[in-house]
Order: sequence, then structure tokens, then C-alpha cells
Amino acid sequence: MTEPLRIDASSEGLTRERIDSRALEVTDALVAAGYEAYLVGGCVRDLLLGKDPKDFDVATSATPQQVQDVLPRTRLIGRRFQIVHARVGREIIEVSTFRKSPEDDDGGDTDLRRHDSNGVILRDNLFGTLEEDAFRRDLTINALYYDPTNEQIVDHVGGFDDLKNDRLRLIGVPKLRLTEDPVRLLRLLRFKAKLGFEIDPEIEDVIPEVQDLLQVAAPARLFDEISKLFMNGRAAATWNLLCDYDIVNVLFPCAPPDSALIAAAMANTDARVAEGKPVTPGFLFAVLLWPDFLARCHELAEPDKPLEFSSRAADETLRLQQHIIAVPRRFSQFVKETWLLQQRLIQPKSKGMGTLVGHPRFRAAYDFLLLRAETEEEHLKERADWWTRYQESDEDAQAQLRGQLGTKPRRRRRRRSKPAQ
Repeated sequence: MTEPLRIDASSEGLTRERIDSRALEVTDALVAAGYEAYLVGGCVRDLLLGKDPKDFDVATSATPQQVQDVLPRTRLIGRRFQIVHARVGREIIEVSTFRKSPEDDDGGDTDLRRHDSNGVILRDNLFGTLEEDAFRRDLTINALYYDPTNEQIVDHVGGFDDLKNDRLRLIGVPKLRLTEDPVRLLRLLRFKAKLGFEIDPEIEDVIPEVQDLLQVAAPARLFDEISKLFMNGRAAATWNLLCDYDIVNVLFPCAPPDSALIAAAMANTDARVAEGKPVTPGFLFAVLLWPDFLARCHELAEPDKPLEFSSRAADETLRLQQHIIAVPRRFSQFVKETWLLQQRLIQPKSKGMGTLVGHPRFRAAYDFLLLRAETEEEHLKERADWWTRYQESDEDAQAQLRGQLGTKPRRRRRRRSKPAQ
């Protein structure tokens, strides 16, 4: 065991006053009960960088069951990594027990730790000490602990120095750590895009060897990580990194890296985040999977049943993507409806206009049409402009615009004469 680096937190601008009082309530309760308790991970990193953390995580020597004994409102979650969600007021504080790093056991599978045939960790609930927990974590800058009792930063892995030098470095042997959990590769790229830090050359050397392991990562985990990648205001930078490291082909095999549509959608998402507007991963998945949907529409084309074959093409595209990234139903339905509304927007009819404009996905479909008109299909610009004018017009002007659609008059059926009595 080596002595960790201990740094006076106040000298780095980190004081208890900057920490969420509910997180301190959790750590203070655990310490009062005789356990060790620290703030750890992203909250410590962000505080040292002068940023306001969006959440606070706690690491403790107490087991999950002991945490539940100390804290009144808790819920045990997770199978792969057992953690406790402690509710304090309206906030959830995530509490995890110190765990051993892979190098600290004999490498054999037990009920507490299991690996698959590729070496990917399937379960990791082998508890340990603070130092063992530090070496188990992925990035050095995420393995910094804040001791709220002594108001010190505790660093076992050189994370403080890496943070000061804008460096992303994995703890341990890069290839082994990325093999154990391939999703760490996406986390690396997320932090590179978010912080602007440089990835350690030793890591870059092994990325081509491990990136295909993302195909064996849990599809549900990949959706969560992809959402974090693209919803944090750095979508454009992240997309460029995925392309640079050739990871796009693993996650989205049919998405062209040089797509102007995708680039515009990423930039648009970043702009919305910066303006405080809502964003949804459903819209970006609609953009990323659009080329595959178009290709399947072409394969299944049935001129007499355009809506039916488009619906089947959408289902097939989404079904195949589920094997890689499990898109929850609420988002996959968003994607499908956004696609199927495109033709109705391009060829609108005066009849049923109110239903179309009132559709829950109308605005998303309109935004999608704007991006298509801007980046890939010039002939759509006239229709996109028409929809912009329509939405900005009063009722009289809207009626005039509907009149421009040139809908054919409805043919009346000739009534058959009744036979004479």
C-alpha cells in the first residue's frame, strides 16, 4: 500500500460551501455511524475545474445493506454494480461501496465478480478498501476523492496531476481496462470532447484493437452512453471523434461519416443545449438511422402502398439497430413517426391540415425537413419555406397558403334514380 497524495481542498477553491448540502448530509451520517465516506468522481473533478457539478456521488466503506441501515430512504439498484440510491429531500444521492480493482483478486469468477469469454466484466461486487476502489476506477481524473471531514483531496492514482495537465489517462494497463469494459472507450471520447483534454498515447495505440468489443457491450448501456455523448452540448465534437477513431462503423454501420445532414443535426443540438432548449436523443437517432431507412424504403417500395412499405422499412431499420444499441420504445416511436411524417410534409393536402399540424411529432418532423432542405436536398427548400410561412401566418393567410396546394376537387357520386313504383 502506498500513501496517497493529500491536498488541502480549500487551496484549490474547494470548500464545503460549494457542495450540495444533501450530499454532505449523506457523508456526515455515514461517518457518524463509523464508516468512511467521501465524495468521488465527476463532482470532485468539476469542482476542481471551477464548474458546478450536476450531481454528487458518494463512496463509502459501508456495504449496501449497511448504507440502508444508516440512511432512512434508500433503494438498492443494479446487478452488475450494486449501488444505493439515497433520497434526501427531492434529490437522489448515489452511494457506492469501495470495490476491489481487477488486479486485487485472483482473477477467478465468483458470485461477486464474473467475466465473459472476452474478459468483459459482467458483475463486480467484490468490496474492498479506499485505495483498492481508486485503482478500480477508469480514468485518473475520475478517481479523486474529497474527504468532507478533513476537507482534503485524496489522490491514489495521479489524477490531480493529470487534471492540471489536461490529460486523459486510464488507471492500469489500457488494453486490459478497455477490454474489461469497452464502454470506457466512449467515456474517454466524451471527456475529450467535453474538457478538451488529450488522450494518453498508450490508449490511442490500443483503440483499434478493442473498439469492436463495443459490439458485445450491453445494448441498453450503449444507449445511455450515446445519449450522454450527444446531449451534453458537445455533440459535434463528439461525432467528429467517433469518425476520427472509426467507431461510427461499430455503432452506426450505415451512417456516413461525411454526412452533412448529421453534422448539421449535431451542431443544431449543441446550439439548443447552449440556449437552454430541450433536446432528445430520438431526433439524433432519426438523423443517424435515416440513410438505412431510405435504403430499405427503396428495397421494399410498393407504389400502391407507400405508407405501409415506409412503416415496414422503419420497423426493420429500428429492429436491426436494437442489436447494437437498445433504443427505448418511446424514442424508437419518436424516430418512426418523424420519418413517416416527412412525405406528408413534402406533399401536404388541404384536407386534414389541422390533424397534421396537431400531430405530437409535427415540430420534430418539420425541424427534420429543415435540416434536409439545408444540407442534402435543395428541392425541399421551397416546401420547407412554405411550412415556415404557414406556421408564422394568421388564419386568413394560412387559408390562402392551403389554397396554393392545388388539391383536386372531390368528385360527387351520381345518385341512381329510384325505379318507378
